[in-house]
Amino acid sequence: MTYAVIRDLAAHRRTQVILELDATVPPADGHHDPMARLASRGRPSLPSLLAALDRAGRDRDVAALVVKVGGTAWELARAQEFRDAVLRFRRTSGRPAVAWSETFGEFAGGSIGYYLATGFDEIWLQPSGDVGLTGVAVEATFLAGALDKVGVRPEIAQRHEYKNAADALLRTGFTEAHREAAARLAASAAEEIVAGVAEARNLAVDRVQHLIDTAPLAAEVAVREGLVDRLGYRDEVYDAVRRRTGEGTRLLFLARYARARPPVLTRLRHRGRPVVAVVEGTGAIHSGRSRRGPLRGPSIGSDTMSAALRAAVASEPAAVVLRINSPGGSYVASDVIWREVARARAAGVPLVASMGDVAASGGYYVAMGADAIVAQPGTLTGSIGVFGGKPVTADLLERLGIGHDAVSEGRHARMFSSRRGFSAEERDLLEQWLDRVYADFTAKVAQGRGMSLEDVHEVARGRVWTGADAKLRGLVDELGGLQRAVEVGAERAGVDPQRVRIRHYPEFRPLSMLRPPRSSEDPAAAAAGTAQWGLASAVAARLGLPEGPLVLPFALRLR
Repeated sequence: MTYAVIRDLAAHRRTQVILELDATVPPADGHHDPMARLASRGRPSLPSLLAALDRAGRDRDVAALVVKVGGTAWELARAQEFRDAVLRFRRTSGRPAVAWSETFGEFAGGSIGYYLATGFDEIWLQPSGDVGLTGVAVEATFLAGALDKVGVRPEIAQRHEYKNAADALLRTGFTEAHREAAARLAASAAEEIVAGVAEARNLAVDRVQHLIDTAPLAAEVAVREGLVDRLGYRDEVYDAVRRRTGEGTRLLFLARYARARPPVLTRLRHRGRPVVAVVEGTGAIHSGRSRRGPLRGPSIGSDTMSAALRAAVASEPAAVVLRINSPGGSYVASDVIWREVARARAAGVPLVASMGDVAASGGYYVAMGADAIVAQPGTLTGSIGVFGGKPVTADLLERLGIGHDAVSEGRHARMFSSRRGFSAEERDLLEQWLDRVYADFTAKVAQGRGMSLEDVHEVARGRVWTGADAKLRGLVDELGGLQRAVEVGAERAGVDPQRVRIRHYPEFRPLSMLRPPRSSEDPAAAAAGTAQWGLASAVAARLGLPEGPLVLPFALRLR
């Protein structure tokens, strides 16, 4: 290689970059293992983008940030976490951060996408686009009518009136309690969006509310009302940014920047810093190993999560952060993970729970024993309750002309058969089980949160809260994302939050994944290969059927 080539390469490396990202598709929550990266087709993970933005804020070679934003794809909590990272980038670097959009909803709602854009110092919109700042809706689907038509009779009980996951199978619409809880979720999310837009755009809250009630708004109206700074197409956005950053800057995807390794001297300097171990779990909770499937995506297996927690504690970190993004699932599996959280605390390691889009029911169960719980204002959490039962398919089989019969030994041998209903004695056993699970759940909440059982019951009864409302009721300690949870863990460990480095668990190193673990105590057990979902489970996921007694109310989403 000639001297001239080396000189040109060095000059290219020193050239300032404009980081860009297409955020019309949200990043995945969770640190990607190799199989997840393959399944996501290169879709970046949220933690990697957050870390990249924080590094970019301190990098003098980063001249600007340009992000394409869309309409409705983001969940509110994930949008809040990314928006907070953009605000930190702006404060730290003082460099331009520009959001641009073809439309915030093409005759469709785009409130969360627009809210995300308000974290930037400048917003561009294509002249033909709209601002669909139309507010927040909570929608649920009910299958009782359809099940009745095909001859399926659900026999399900629940604790208590707000534990409405089973309502999807039992009813054709909201109960009074379900409507009350859903209305408060929508109101709390709307309050966050309105306040964020008003502060970022220097508008009165009442004015923002008025604009929501008149949206969707045409591009020209959005400029006139102060919601958008400039109208233009992509080329005009990038030309304007380059004029601000100067000639010679080059474009670089934020995901590529995230994968770039820091200089050797920086890595050596960071090697001696205290470690905060981040243990991540995404998806429904069940016994056994974590799973991944083409329709359902990742899940949390209690064996895998417990092994990851043991491996993290064994590495002697300053603190552990348990990152949860889960609607819940199995009571028994959730209790297995809860026990490992308790053991980590007993070992003297500060453990902080960080909640993603959702950490409800079983997702709250595994978090409630942490030293501190950090959630985004828009996180769906709580749902402290339980339900159980079965669908009875006897009428369906009869309509299809399918005969069925059985012989049994034992009074309750067919208790869980879907081909007949519960007897009165079996119904009583189900009710006793629900009472026992609910009592255990609420007692552990009281123990972990330092609350009385009466106070826990008041905020439990199966009710789902936003993170903002959960904090007011003592179920959450702080509002923030993964970075704030790491800071809380470091503070509780007595180390400087600015000097810690993060280590993710389970660790997915190629050699450790190929080598079978020696025992359940081997750290490699946390990264053992994942099982796959069967066809029946995938179909159930598409239908939205509940996956366990501790699960978030049916198909609950903030849009």
